Amino acid sequence: MSIASVDVIVTSPGRNFVTLKITTSDGIVGWGDATLNGRELSVASYLSEHLASMLIGRDEDRIEDTWQYLYRGAYWRRGPVTMAAIAAVDMALWDIKAKKAGMPLYQLLGGASRDGVRVYAHASGTDFEALSNAITGYRELGFTAVRVQTGVPGLGQIYGVSAAGPGVRYDYEPAKRSGDRPAEETWDTRQYLNHMPGVFSKIREEFGTDLRILHDGHHRMSPIEAARFAKDVEPYDLFWLEDATPGEDQTALRLIRQHSTTPLAIGEVFNTVYDYQTLITERLIDYVRSAVTHTGGITAMKKLLDFAAIYGIRSGIHGPTDISPVGMAAALHLDLAIHNFGIQEYMPHNEQTLEVFQTSFTFDKGFLHPGDQPGLGVELDEQAAGAFEYTKAYLPVNRLLDGTVHDW
Repeated sequence: MSIASVDVIVTSPGRNFVTLKITTSDGIVGWGDATLNGRELSVASYLSEHLASMLIGRDEDRIEDTWQYLYRGAYWRRGPVTMAAIAAVDMALWDIKAKKAGMPLYQLLGGASRDGVRVYAHASGTDFEALSNAITGYRELGFTAVRVQTGVPGLGQIYGVSAAGPGVRYDYEPAKRSGDRPAEETWDTRQYLNHMPGVFSKIREEFGTDLRILHDGHHRMSPIEAARFAKDVEPYDLFWLEDATPGEDQTALRLIRQHSTTPLAIGEVFNTVYDYQTLITERLIDYVRSAVTHTGGITAMKKLLDFAAIYGIRSGIHGPTDISPVGMAAALHLDLAIHNFGIQEYMPHNEQTLEVFQTSFTFDKGFLHPGDQPGLGVELDEQAAGAFEYTKAYLPVNRLLDGTVHDW
């Protein structure tokens, strides 16, 4: 048996997704997620123009060899486009192997290490009343952990904050369908640093100490600003502070660690284990935040998380709606199998997306389970996918009040 065909499917049921379909000579189909938010067509081209022809005729069972062939066989390594393309191939091959075995993927990864996967929701609001209403709504749905983002007085629209008013919001999507240019937002770190500790204080007063609170700084702080912030929020017992500083400078985390015991998470913009090498060996973080989709797939993420486990660092796999249900399923199978699981990000996809992608994972009282269908447990309806054409969409650009381009 061998790989008979490789197809790339781009669809946009509310947002853009790139899905790889690999079909074996005996008709078994495997699916992989290759979505890279705002750069989707780059990965689609990489797959269709470069990798597809290289895969035809290869033995679909040789997953490790194929991974090394695609990674080491190219002179230009790493980077989000390359690693998302490799991830899609890897997921599809694992999907095929588990379907051939008649097992859900997690069984091939060593079986379940837990009964379910704790997930966190995204609670946001332009003011505290809206934020409080969102948190209340998620708690009523059974969530035990929420990521908290809120508006900052004096600033306009901010990434991660729904502008739709009070209530539970599942359809948050930062990539705006704004034509040929991204939207621009305004930022002021000083106002943010002065505002957010008071928000966490109010949350603890209203919701008590049992609720797990997460927060994303989204790379906006300098190392000393992040150190101050992490220390200021210590009394409110954050589950983690995410992406406090730009991810490129791993040494910045040393300064934050020197000043605070607030747990740190980073990595959603990372693509390989090498991005984490210093962070893990020096124990500068507590949670690995990469997505399976952007980090070379199941093969690479399993190795990364096993490496992190040696140093007592846990997983917090990236899982917003710019990860397709295929990528989400891959994350859940890993979450269920690995020993050093921490928490899983979860943003339910909209109804249109779930018409295109039929899923088997289930939510119950704050926990997800990938299901027990053979493979990843997700199938794509190609006819339904064809009804949603690609629509250009970009993540925003951030500027300071004086107009300087800033990290967002």
